[in-house]
Amino acid sequence: MIDIKIIRDDPNGVKALYARKEAEVSAEIDRILELDAKRREAIAAVEADKAEQNKVTKKIPEMKKNGEDTSAVIATMNELKEKIRAAEAELKVTEDEYNLLMLSLPNLPDADLAPGGKENNEPIRFFGEPKTFDFQPQHHVDLCTNLGLIDYERGSKLAGAGFWVYRGLGARLEWALLNYFIDTHLGDGYELILVPHMLEYECGVTAGQFPKFADEVYKIENPTDDRTHYMLPTAEAALVSLHRNEILSEAELPRKYISYTPCFRREAGSYRSDERGMVRGHQFNKVEMVQYTRPEDSDAAFEELVGKAEALVSGLGFHFRTVKLAAGDCSSAMARTYDIEIQIPSMDGYKEVSSVSNAREYQARRGALRFRREATGKIEFMHTLNGSGLATSRILPALVEQNQLKNGSVVVPEVLRKYLGGLELIAGDE
Repeated sequence: MIDIKIIRDDPNGVKALYARKEAEVSAEIDRILELDAKRREAIAAVEADKAEQNKVTKKIPEMKKNGEDTSAVIATMNELKEKIRAAEAELKVTEDEYNLLMLSLPNLPDADLAPGGKENNEPIRFFGEPKTFDFQPQHHVDLCTNLGLIDYERGSKLAGAGFWVYRGLGARLEWALLNYFIDTHLGDGYELILVPHMLEYECGVTAGQFPKFADEVYKIENPTDDRTHYMLPTAEAALVSLHRNEILSEAELPRKYISYTPCFRREAGSYRSDERGMVRGHQFNKVEMVQYTRPEDSDAAFEELVGKAEALVSGLGFHFRTVKLAAGDCSSAMARTYDIEIQIPSMDGYKEVSSVSNAREYQARRGALRFRREATGKIEFMHTLNGSGLATSRILPALVEQNQLKNGSVVVPEVLRKYLGGLELIAGDE
């Protein structure tokens, strides 16, 4: 949620920023301003009537004590009660619409981002050299199937298209990746948090997913009460609600968290022909990084998170690039995002394996995430940042494709070998 004062002070400037993000919200901005004026006027009127009601109420005991007739005063008080009740009911309708529109507005993009969509994304760094082969390389689906790492057929049998089963060395390789990620983060001073995989609606509101994207998650209705839970699409949705409705001390910042979870995503539309296998799916494993910071520290925190994601991918020995997203390609809740994109040879291009984003105070306003300044005692909103560190569903395909040998074997990256009993090679046919 953005600060209403920004909209009041410069609605045209806000519209221009949203245009850079390709968000068509001009009509919504106009309606928010109308509702904001209406609600402020209504609040002032209700408060004035309540003050008058209190004034009248205080007269009654004194009038009774003096033997005066209070019927007219009581009638006036009852009229005020009814007027206040009706005004509050109307105010609630206004505030409900106002809050829904405010919660549905995207975050404002940072001023240095290129306008427009993904066509204006800017690669800013490249690491390593593109992988080349002196033989015809295999697709990761074929490699994983032939080596018995992934069972796509039985995954589909168990849960439908977009699911798979890790088997044998495939399951161990997946777990080795997760251990490598977690050990690295722990060494960098992050706290490991294991969060529920099923969240309440308010977590999605705080993260900025709801109400706008409420239909893009897997919902679970509780038959014993009226609460609706949903399967988390990323651990960010849980981690940014850890301190919801709390006020931390300045000394407690920054807070640095990681969490491993499976992630559950509804994917709209059909897969492209080059996205078969594990590149897109309804469930995948990920280690998520989240930081809470003071506003003045969030830019440095962002660069730290980007560097951590780059170091994890670099440690696996991959060729990849870091891309600064244009305003329109950043997700709705984020002010800026860098993607780490890895080469998957069979796709003749790059696929994102980590998105690192700064939400500024957007999520903090939605979830009342605040801290108290030591010097002034002033309460301010924190900044929240997140980054994948990392998701495995594209790392593993890149690993087997970039590290394949002519005979169908796959070389295990050195950083993973200690988690696999020293295994250096997943052997194919000789």
